[in-house]
Amino acid sequence: MLNYKQRFIKFMVENEVLLFGDFTLKSGRKAPYFINTGKYRTGSQIARLGEYYAECYSAHGIEADVLVGPAYKGIPLAVSTAIALAERHGVDVGFCFDRKEAKDHGEGGLFVGHPLSDGDSVCLIEDVMTSGKAFREILPKLEQEAKVNIAAMIISVDRQEKGTGEKSAVEEVYEAYGVPVYSIVTAEDIIGAIEEGVIGGREYLSAMKEYRARYGA
Repeated sequence: MLNYKQRFIKFMVENEVLLFGDFTLKSGRKAPYFINTGKYRTGSQIARLGEYYAECYSAHGIEADVLVGPAYKGIPLAVSTAIALAERHGVDVGFCFDRKEAKDHGEGGLFVGHPLSDGDSVCLIEDVMTSGKAFREILPKLEQEAKVNIAAMIISVDRQEKGTGEKSAVEEVYEAYGVPVYSIVTAEDIIGAIEEGVIGGREYLSAMKEYRARYGA
């Protein structure tokens, strides 16, 4: 029986989100695999995706009052995760997302959805973390809105790669802000899934391991 991490890796492959081959990343690095989250395009896909995020939330014992989905990619992720938590885990948590520009009419404010209040515990929901930019952009908005406690951040895949230094973006965020970043799966999980026959791609296994040895954090 596959665990939720293995099921998620199969889900990514089936939906062509996880691809193997020869890719040039934005960083300029040549990688043997690529994560294309733009392939999530249907209602059934986003519903399943929310279920995996909810599994990760539950597995790590996260407790939050509000899920925050940084615009734009984080919006459907936070909504689908909140639905999955309510329907599958009996956890009814609020959700909200930021505006790119503050609204000066109507209800106003920087956020749409569940109002943020002092003392609220929030969990950020994002797709991937490459440099930690999304986290650093949402932080001042949260601070402007209320004195909240960021309990955790959940992403789909941690590539476990060095950033500008020797540490990964996930490690840098924890070191700088004390916020744990949990991923549904990691690069090591993907390698393990190939080795165990959960997915194909054995022909890329040596390249995956070489890439990890060179750029892994």
